[in-house]
Amino acid sequence: MMGILNRAADAKKSLEIIYVDGKGNMTQRKIRVVEVRENQILAYCYCRNQVRLFSKDGILSVFPCNERKSVVI
Repeated sequence: MMGILNRAADAKKSLEIIYVDGKGNMTQRKIRVVEVRENQILAYCYCRNQVRLFSKDGILSVFPCNERKSVVI
């Protein structure tokens, strides 16, 4: 998991995460990683439209976004 988070931060690519917050609420979010910290991820959350801190322990799954490219015909 750390590898994909670090690569996304370096390449400024978006990711999808499955996240459980401190209250046990599970969400799927699209994020852009700003900084990888020891126990947290600082990321722009497209769901909340702001920079948020995510606990590494709360990230259940992480995968690249399927960014579709427009094709002009």
